[in-house]
Amino acid sequence: MRPKSSGYYDLASRAFHWITAVAVTAAFILGPGGFGRLMRNGVDPATHSDIVWHESLGLLVFALTVLRLLWVALRPAVPQFSMAPWMRLASKGTHLALWALMLALPVTAIVALGSEGHPLTLLGGIRIDQMPLIAESPIAGLADWGDVHGLLGDAIMWIAGLHAAAAIFHHVLLRDGVLAAMLPFLRRR
Repeated sequence: MRPKSSGYYDLASRAFHWITAVAVTAAFILGPGGFGRLMRNGVDPATHSDIVWHESLGLLVFALTVLRLLWVALRPAVPQFSMAPWMRLASKGTHLALWALMLALPVTAIVALGSEGHPLTLLGGIRIDQMPLIAESPIAGLADWGDVHGLLGDAIMWIAGLHAAAAIFHHVLLRDGVLAAMLPFLRRR
């Protein structure tokens, strides 16, 4: 049985949340369109630090998300807030969408790279030149996975923006402690 909530998320949950938020945002900023076009034109992605950082951050997001899911099963009780049923439903839907996107984005990136024969280039000079299991799989030709990845990347930023706006709404207008639960230095009103 989990202990009663303190009214704040535990330190590990807060760290996972904010590190992931920064990594997703940085990966989005460093992931401008045209990576696929550059690589199809023979540009080595390892020569572009933005590509290397984007791909490295993407794998970091995936690893953090898997670890977060494990932590969710083990962590102490989370704060509970009284809110309208539609707000609770919107919150659950938003969180579910964010979780799904944090898992799907790195997967679609790997499938895009593997199906188009592009290397995965990571910080520290780590490079995987070919992914034959992906290139030869039936899913490789089902879609333009680079386009799917781009659409999902836009979607995660829109949903994360709504998530942040809702947290600010809770803090400024409702004054219910929702944002303070994730940022304990904010005083509850």
